[in-house]
Amino acid sequence: MQKNMSTDYLSSSLSPSLTSRADAIIVEDLGLRPYGEILDLQRSLHAAMVSARKEGREVGAERILLVEHTPVITLGRHAVRANLLHSREDMARRGVEVYEIERGGDVTFHGPGQLVVYPLVDLERHRLGVRRYVELLEEGVIRTLAHYGVEAGRVEGATGVWIGIGTPAERKICAIGVKCTRFITMHGLALNVSTDMSYFSLINPCGFVDKGVTSLHGELLASGTPPSELPAMEEVKQILAANLLELLGYCS
Repeated sequence: MQKNMSTDYLSSSLSPSLTSRADAIIVEDLGLRPYGEILDLQRSLHAAMVSARKEGREVGAERILLVEHTPVITLGRHAVRANLLHSREDMARRGVEVYEIERGGDVTFHGPGQLVVYPLVDLERHRLGVRRYVELLEEGVIRTLAHYGVEAGRVEGATGVWIGIGTPAERKICAIGVKCTRFITMHGLALNVSTDMSYFSLINPCGFVDKGVTSLHGELLASGTPPSELPAMEEVKQILAANLLELLGYCS
């Protein structure tokens, strides 16, 4: 069921530079949805915002879409087909869809237990370049993981969020791939919360053959957190959305 979370965040906490529209940003929790359905939604929203920009009109409300997908593998613009380790027919037999899409990056997996965030934001409004925007997404995830006592950071030359940086056990917990047209973004980030990590054996995640992947629950269990105390997806959604909104200047 779709839940509009905007009322949780759009109160008097809006920064002065972003209060010209009461509907400046809308956060939507879309639940568990097939990838193709949300891809169509993204493309429609993105096209409307880009069209407004081209025509000199207000681009309107920005959006942050929160979703989990049914199992799917996506290949970005620069994907190497060899990083897809099984045929599309084999993937279909396993119940895994495959999409070639317009985001940056290589190949990645989405599935239940993974929090996928698609911000459709106007970088011009926020005075951001694409590189700085990607760093903002990374920072939102880093802060969210820190909330749970998990230390994470960046690896030079490898977009996303990592754990165990500089060690033989260096592993990725969040993938990031975006598209930007006329300063309007789409696609976004995928944070492994309680993901079935066995699906990643179907690919070389993000093109890496010498790096591991991990999840928030996996890291917490390894550190001794009892299973009964693992955070629910709904809680992680709230915390990550709040961090992104703050970084974008919507919350003080």
